[in-house]
Amino acid sequence: MEHLLDEPMPEPTRIGLPAPDFDVETVVKGGDFARAHLEDYKGKWLVLFFYPLDFTFVCPTEITQFSKNYDQFEALNAEVLGGSTDSVHSHKAWLKELGDLNFPLFADMNHDMSWSYGVLMPEEGIALRGTFIIDPEGVLRYALYHDLSVGRSVTETLRVLTALQTGELCPVGWEKGQETLGKA
Repeated sequence: MEHLLDEPMPEPTRIGLPAPDFDVETVVKGGDFARAHLEDYKGKWLVLFFYPLDFTFVCPTEITQFSKNYDQFEALNAEVLGGSTDSVHSHKAWLKELGDLNFPLFADMNHDMSWSYGVLMPEEGIALRGTFIIDPEGVLRYALYHDLSVGRSVTETLRVLTALQTGELCPVGWEKGQETLGKA
């Protein structure tokens, strides 16, 4: 991580361009270990989110909400992948408290993934709360960065995913079933 402190932060990931590739170890349902790559999600939407640390106060509220709403993501042809700079072993231990999740948790101990997505706080070695939606072709379509103290809204993430899938212009507060403003 020392090298990261000497390097300028990368340009933020850009909407409309290919999402940064990744190759990370994960903990999947049942506590097994696996690997995840961006390529694994081709043909599906991917909701990728970063959180600061395991065993903290705000993070479990978000993570369990993503899991409780997983069927809604699945209905939208989307997968969910969440994680932090903690190890898979830390994730596995924490899941004993949280319970099984319906999606994998990735470990970014070398900070490559959080660095490439622009969420790494190098001095602390942790990630900001970052949410990214990547389309089935691997193009970044949405990016949101949060302060560490405020949890994100899973409902809003689902709303944005649904709006993106219309391929149309969706006004503020647009909800499924409402009129759009026409083709994008």
